[in-house]
Amino acid sequence: MATEKWFLWHDGAHRPAWNMSTDEILLATADRRRAPLLRFYQWDRSAVTIGYVQSFDAVTKTGVEVVRRPTGGGVVDHEQDFTYSVAIPPSHWLVRLNRMESYHYINRAVGYGLSQLGVTPSMAEEQIPRHVDRTTMVCFEQPTRYDVLANDQKVAGSAQRRTRDGILHQGSVLLDELDTSFDNEQLQASIEAGFVEVMGAEFSPFTPDRSFLDEIAAAEQERYSASEWIQRR
Repeated sequence: MATEKWFLWHDGAHRPAWNMSTDEILLATADRRRAPLLRFYQWDRSAVTIGYVQSFDAVTKTGVEVVRRPTGGGVVDHEQDFTYSVAIPPSHWLVRLNRMESYHYINRAVGYGLSQLGVTPSMAEEQIPRHVDRTTMVCFEQPTRYDVLANDQKVAGSAQRRTRDGILHQGSVLLDELDTSFDNEQLQASIEAGFVEVMGAEFSPFTPDRSFLDEIAAAEQERYSASEWIQRR
């Protein structure tokens, strides 16, 4: 595959609402950058995210901050995971593929990264059964097609949102399910290598400017830290 320009953002640890606001603004501004962006980020406190259509009551864990994602999927506990997101502009070839094919490409990149760390990954083949209640399901208890597995356990899951601005792909790697030892820097480097191998990415660093940060702050205040958004279903 020919190389193509991508941006790479090694973001830090932030409050949950800020993290979700950031991903929303990355999607909203994807067309301005004219290139995909891969973001790595962390959480500054115990946090659980719920999917766009999920019930707030799906979270049973106490003592954590809950925030609703802009993407779908199930409940994700971020206590022992590694998170990333990908924002794809509308002009990119990945947008022309159907949803499952776009999952396949991105999750193959993540799987390749894990393979560089001693994990033997495979891809889930089956869709989530129709009888599963998506409003309350827990992400890592319900593998779906093209999730990344290791030893038949789901170790990397993701969800997407598609709009006229492009694609937002949010992903989580469950660290305590992996039978190997590595730190976040090693995992980041390996996943970067996966995007180079699978997507042909040639990375340039991304640095947010003041106006971008202001957009994040506005989205956080208006939606992601508002109880009307978090508890709306």
